[in-house]
Amino acid sequence: MFNPIETLIRSVTDIDADPYSLGDFLGVDSRWCQRCGNNAILTAVQKLCAEEQLAPEKTVFVSGIGCSSRLPHYMGTYGFHALHGRALPVAEGIKIRRPDLHVFVTTGDGDCCSIGAGHWLHAIRYNMNITVLLHDNQIYGLTKNQVSPTSPRGLVSNTSPHGASLDPLNPLAATLGMSNISFVAQAVDWVPSVLYDVIEQAFHHRGLSFVCIMQRCPNYLPDHFEEYIKNPDRLVLLTHARGLQVEESIARRFKHREEHDPADLDRARELSMPRDRIPLGILYRNPEVLCYEDVRSGVEHLSVAERMAALEREFDKFTVDAASPQG
Repeated sequence: MFNPIETLIRSVTDIDADPYSLGDFLGVDSRWCQRCGNNAILTAVQKLCAEEQLAPEKTVFVSGIGCSSRLPHYMGTYGFHALHGRALPVAEGIKIRRPDLHVFVTTGDGDCCSIGAGHWLHAIRYNMNITVLLHDNQIYGLTKNQVSPTSPRGLVSNTSPHGASLDPLNPLAATLGMSNISFVAQAVDWVPSVLYDVIEQAFHHRGLSFVCIMQRCPNYLPDHFEEYIKNPDRLVLLTHARGLQVEESIARRFKHREEHDPADLDRARELSMPRDRIPLGILYRNPEVLCYEDVRSGVEHLSVAERMAALEREFDKFTVDAASPQG
């Protein structure tokens, strides 16, 4: 478990300490339901932190509200549990002031695609160097079974007793239609090897990496993804020299594979549209998109004293004299 005192001593003394282990990234015990797909995502990011030797005091996970947003509590790193739908602007604020930190966002289909949709759009546009993991279980789980923006049409829930009336929002297609996109990928929680590889590539991409993860909810939608789990032919693995590269032992499990160049935006958009098979891998990657923090790096920042003086000047404009009639 993350101990800030120990990590501070470790960094200050600059000694040849033992490498970080998986245990260094364990937070409090998970309270997710058994068989919840969030557990697989948690395991993948903990493994990534250990494999990449990310210092816990230099790593932060930001979330909003929802089942997925409890993930920072289960990580042995710094974390920020923000307001509903506000994970992305909080993460951007952290990154702009502390570009040296490894910043991750963990958000759900309701948190990101409903109340946080405006922030989602602009976060893609700003393209800050942040890894965003969208846990898409297509239902509101924490608040107990309400229809979400990605719920399929006809889904019966507490807020749609006669079935959801609208077609679902497609996070991949929506993201690929935004401005300044630089990395878009998709994974599923029940194929852990591919899930890890996708998150690893997202982390190494410089820019905003958006990873949509289809994630099972065993409580409210226990059979929702069963047809894809029992029939791997419903998945298509996207591989390429500039995209996802997996071991042959993993690749041979997929009957359907496609050599997809992630630089091909038109094909990425085609793959994102509803079809019989779920694409797994890197749909789009453009490392040339400028990051917002690079644009801001040349901006002169005021000192603490200068900022305080500026605040005082603004406050003085609204000072009420106690001796005046208004006082």
